[in-house]
Amino acid sequence: MENNKQHEEFMKMAIALSVQNVTESIGGPFGAVIVKDGKFIAGSANKVTSTNDPTAHAEVSAIRLACQELNTFDLSGCVVYTSCEPCPMCLGAIYWSRIETIYYANTKVDAENIGFSDKFIYDELDKPMEKRSLPVVQMMRDEAMEAFKLWGDSAMRIDY
Repeated sequence: MENNKQHEEFMKMAIALSVQNVTESIGGPFGAVIVKDGKFIAGSANKVTSTNDPTAHAEVSAIRLACQELNTFDLSGCVVYTSCEPCPMCLGAIYWSRIETIYYANTKVDAENIGFSDKFIYDELDKPMEKRSLPVVQMMRDEAMEAFKLWGDSAMRIDY
């Protein structure tokens, strides 16, 4: 699907979702569309404030819808078109879902300029855990290892 017109059409869809989300006062200015084999699978705008869900970014919401539509957790062969460069959470979700390519419009700097900054997350990830602003405390590892051992031995295990 190396057709520039097709890429532009899908990006226009993602951008339209972002614009609609703002003009209808539903949420933030972000939209995402997931495509497979040149066909629209799912699209979503940012739903953080409309659903009171801080994980309901446009990309994550579109991934959820695409997985439902395709009845799989593996979006190999899919492409995401997003109105803005993905934040760290969305980027992680994109990697976990195995989406193959990201096309984006606005940059993370553009987002920062209107009040959506991910810089603090990138800065935090560069620090050792003990120097991060959010306390991280490990506990009860031995007890928690039971689930990992059961998973490792399970005949019903589905790798992902």
